[in-house]
Formats: sequence, C-alpha cells, structure tokens
Amino acid sequence: MAGQLYLCATPIGNLGDITERVLQTLQEVDLIAAEDTRNSIKIMNHFQIKTPMTSYHEYNKIEKAHSLIDKMKQGLNIALITDAGTPGISDPGEELVKLCYEEGVVVTSLPGAAACITALTLSGLSTRRFCFEGFLPSDKKEKREILEDLKEESRTIILYEAPHHLKRTLLELYQTLGNRNITLCRELTKKFETILPTTLEDALKKYEVENPRGEYVLVLEGKSLADRKKEKMEAWQEMSIPDHMDYFVKQGIDKKEAMKMVAKDRGITKRDVYQILLNQ
Repeated sequence: MAGQLYLCATPIGNLGDITERVLQTLQEVDLIAAEDTRNSIKIMNHFQIKTPMTSYHEYNKIEKAHSLIDKMKQGLNIALITDAGTPGISDPGEELVKLCYEEGVVVTSLPGAAACITALTLSGLSTRRFCFEGFLPSDKKEKREILEDLKEESRTIILYEAPHHLKRTLLELYQTLGNRNITLCRELTKKFETILPTTLEDALKKYEVENPRGEYVLVLEGKSLADRKKEKMEAWQEMSIPDHMDYFVKQGIDKKEAMKMVAKDRGITKRDVYQILLNQ
C-alpha cells in the first residue's frame, strides 16, 4: 500500500504546545521532512524521537518533493514539519501538498500551533473577517502592488516580519495606509512574549529609540467601512448630478431607480436629486 503525507504542526515557541497526536505520528512515520534539520533536532531530542530526518526547504522544494513522493508511492509514511508552527503557511510545504494531490498521494493535517491565528486572537482587533499576507515580498514593485491592495482591504490584516525589517515595514505601511490601529505580537508563547496594541504612528516612534528583537506578527486594522463609504461619496461629488444620473441610465437602469441610486451615493434625498434635475 502507498504511504501518505502527514502535515505536523510543531510549537511556535513553547514546547508544551505540541499535541500527543503529532508526537505519536513523528515517532511512527518512516521519515520526517524538516525545513531546517538543525532546528528540528532540538524538538526531536527533547521528545526522544529517533525517526530519520531529511531536509525540505525553499531551495530544494520541487526536486525534493518529487523524491519524497516517490518514497510515499513505495509505501513510506512521511511527516512534514516546519521550523515552527503549521507546515504550508509561509513555507515551501504548500508545493509538496500540491504535488501530492497531482500524484494521487494522500495528505492529512495534524492541527496545532499557528502564529497567525495566535496573534489574531490576542490582537484585540476584529476577528470575524481577516486576511493573511505573511511576509511582504522583497521585490519593490511587487511589494508596492500588495501594499496598494491592502490600502483598500477592510478585513483585519495579518503579516509576519523579522526584527531587522520591522522599522522599514512599519514605515511603508504608514506611508501607504495612513495611521491605523495595529497590534505588535512578539515572541509568541515564549518567555518574553509581548503584545502591544498601538498605532502605526506610535509604533514608529517607539522603534526610533528601541531596536526590535525577536520574530513579529503584525495584526493591522482594516480600512473601516465608514472610510470606504466616505471616499466613495467624495468621488461622486466630483461628478455633477446630471452626469451621475447618466452614468446609471446608460447602464439600462430606469430613471426612477437611477434617482434612488444617485441619492444614496451622495447622501441626499431623492427629492433633492429631482429638484436639481428639474432646475438644470
């Protein structure tokens, strides 16, 4: 029988967060594919797991994936672990999962720690709707495009950042999105875990005099619906009411309905629209 792939979530800091199911699986599989075996050996030694390990990382993710899939087709069961947290989130595990499905290899996930969800629940910001952006790209053009998209995002935004890039990222967010509420989550689940609800402006002031330390998750307030409505209304104000009417009528909308839509867009009554059109 063919083997399968187990996505095993490992702790993001506190070793006590690993699940019994993950420990049992890591002991029973034939091979563990680890993002960095030098990091993962610490977990293996702590829990006395003797299963052989092999490296699977960003620079061998395609070639090694095919090798791992061949092994699973031959009947080996393989566990995939990342440096910290759940495999497949901001790491090359997503490529292996994709190729497994293409090759008919069964994949299952053993849930556990994930820095993005841990930070979101600690943020004090809205958790009902959120988007995960991970690390912003290093390419300047690609980063600019993503930041422009985030400018209009109304959901809570989650990003990862390394300490040596934090100041630059906060500045770029501030310059593009304006001053927003943000919660800085540092060293999650570790001894020096720090949760700081603040604003982009105040965060920039803080790190003018302090050097960031540790890994960060940034949880950023999305653009409010009130702000989006206000901007949309301001855009309509630049157009005359007759032109605004024509915009809808040309789409095949009858005049009565078009007047309702114009009134709603501009925050005025339908009677106001009618009087202006009557007097033009």
